[in-house]
Amino acid sequence: MLDGHLVLRRLEAADVEKGFMKCLAQLTKAPEVDSKVFTEQLHAREQQGCHTVVIEDSSTQQVVGTASLLIERKFIWGCSKAGHIEDVVVDSRYRGHHLGQRLIDELVSMACSYGCYKIILDCARSNMEFYNKCGFEEKGVEMAKYITS
Repeated sequence: MLDGHLVLRRLEAADVEKGFMKCLAQLTKAPEVDSKVFTEQLHAREQQGCHTVVIEDSSTQQVVGTASLLIERKFIWGCSKAGHIEDVVVDSRYRGHHLGQRLIDELVSMACSYGCYKIILDCARSNMEFYNKCGFEEKGVEMAKYITS
């Protein structure tokens, strides 16, 4: 439980009906999907080591924040693991209340419990200050190649 009616928990199949995709759409392209496809994707992601947390406003039964942690198994560092944080977003109506920090703290805690030796993420320059406050430091350069069909 966070503050009063805000609950931090793992993503559930029922969250497709609680505005999960609308919340993600405040970050990037995230069209609505039907509940069957959503449930299949959720289970496939979990089997691949992807853990998604949400913040639900229990007074409205709507998802108002989310973030994901992907666990990568490495050969380096003694066959250790690295955590990758992805898709961090808080609904614009709920920003400014440290919910993003709570999401990151939860994922960092999860990464530690899974034995990750590091946690990395990519972000826009405009978000660097936020991640610095969460204990992350600038390291290297992000490169991307988008595949179009």
